[in-house]
Amino acid sequence: MAILLPFLLLAVQNPAPPPARLSASIARVFGPGTRVDTLRVDTSAVLRVSRADSLLGFAQVGNVLGKDQPITFLVAIDPADRLKDVDILVYREPYGGEVAYEPWRRQFRGKTAADSLRVGREIRSISGATISVHAVTLGVRRLLADLTAWHQRGAIR
Repeated sequence: MAILLPFLLLAVQNPAPPPARLSASIARVFGPGTRVDTLRVDTSAVLRVSRADSLLGFAQVGNVLGKDQPITFLVAIDPADRLKDVDILVYREPYGGEVAYEPWRRQFRGKTAADSLRVGREIRSISGATISVHAVTLGVRRLLADLTAWHQRGAIR
């Protein structure tokens, strides 16, 4: 139950990232000159990212609860369902913002839904940011699993 609590709390409160921040994140992850289409899957919005006639991947924005505040993040996958990148769009806590730093986010790249992504094993913790590390890692695992399942069953293409 403790693991699900952040997601249950954020089902009611789902802050959206600023559009400029989201656009900049997509451009950083997938490169400039991309086209983004929004797909609806169940109650979720998935971003399909392409350039010309080439599919670059999919992305989804999620929220998890840090110690007291929501952390808004983006998970992006490539067409082979490998995690392309994680980006922290809005970090609202006074401490633990190191989860937004490149060296920590880099460890997610290339992972798949089959990887366990456990803090202390595949994902290293950050002293002073333990709650944020666990929350973001759990959120990444959840969105990666959803994106992969939707892509494999053809709900997003």
